[in-house]
Amino acid sequence: MINFKNILFLAVILMALNVKAQPGVFQPGDYRDGIYDKENSNNRRFIPYTHLREGDVNWEKRVWRRLDMREKQNQQLYYPIENVTSRISLMQVITKYVLTGQIIAFVDDEFLQPLELSAIRNKIVLQGDTTEVEEFDANGNSIMVKKPGAIDSTWIYENFTSLELKEDWFFDKQKSVLEVRILAMGFNVLKPGKEDLGEFSLFYTYFPACRPFFAKHEVYNAKNDAERRTFEDIFWKRQFSSVATKETNVYDRSIERYSKGIDADLWHF
Repeated sequence: MINFKNILFLAVILMALNVKAQPGVFQPGDYRDGIYDKENSNNRRFIPYTHLREGDVNWEKRVWRRLDMREKQNQQLYYPIENVTSRISLMQVITKYVLTGQIIAFVDDEFLQPLELSAIRNKIVLQGDTTEVEEFDANGNSIMVKKPGAIDSTWIYENFTSLELKEDWFFDKQKSVLEVRILAMGFNVLKPGKEDLGEFSLFYTYFPACRPFFAKHEVYNAKNDAERRTFEDIFWKRQFSSVATKETNVYDRSIERYSKGIDADLWHF
């Protein structure tokens, strides 16, 4: 006896396959924001540092520098300031992996005191002022109730003001080259409010620990969307604008304390 249920089931399957095979008929998984699948950045791996022996370093200098996010060359690190699907900013990358515990945040650039996730969230989350709202009780009487203000955790993206780098410059006599390696990254933000409270340090991260994540996220390229570099490329090739603020010295002073005007501007590595 012919089983009509089985025949009907097979007919439905054949119809579905026929629709899938027809050109121009899009299925839910066919919609994408682009003309091709981007696989380069997803499969990127950071380049490990070459092994360095102490005997190969015959000159070394530690330098601290500051990247102002208002400068045009650094805006590729600053934007976007809102959550979008195709792009991500440096602050968004850092907070994403810090809050998931994949990158450890520290109090200072010596990595002596790690920050708990609760302490980081307290710094990031901003709660507005309480407001009085009119409500009605069970008898219909009007009462004023104080309500907490809105909670905002994305304000740091827009108020990201500067980035601090601690790096070591050294001469490798084995390769006869002058190289630099970044050790620490410090993120400074400006807390919004009625009064100008100035910027404060959010946290510091260990740069080598951030490199695997930097290699996976692209940075906006104003000249060619098909040649977007990653954050790892930006720091590796030093495609940013910065000002040296301090070098190792016997007094542990910043450059602005002993050098002014054009002398301070010309001091750079």
